[in-house]
Amino acid sequence: VGYSGGVEPGPTYKSIMDSTEAIMLEYDPTMMSFRQLLVEWSRQHSPTSMAYSRQYRSVIFYADANEKKIADNFLEELSAMYNNVKVYTSVEPITAFYQAEEYHQHYLAKLTGSIGI
Repeated sequence: VGYSGGVEPGPTYKSIMDSTEAIMLEYDPTMMSFRQLLVEWSRQHSPTSMAYSRQYRSVIFYADANEKKIADNFLEELSAMYNNVKVYTSVEPITAFYQAEEYHQHYLAKLTGSIGI
């Protein structure tokens, strides 16, 4: 858990500036495809909700042109699935990722006492 998508270096929760709260996933494409990750993401997230700030906006960061194409196509499919409702998710290249403060790590598990991912 951390911050990405901005140009200001070293964002924190209290001084996030132009970054967005994000998670960084490393995955093995021989075990799960990028599209499969997006399907799971869409089950846990509402891409049709407009963000009230840059900090909480919906964004998919991609590593290469192939991931960008997959993300763009996936968002088009989601929009069609929601009867062409606007999808407020941007697709952007990966930028620097800054790890969030310790109190943000495993936040839901800390909040509920359950085991997080």
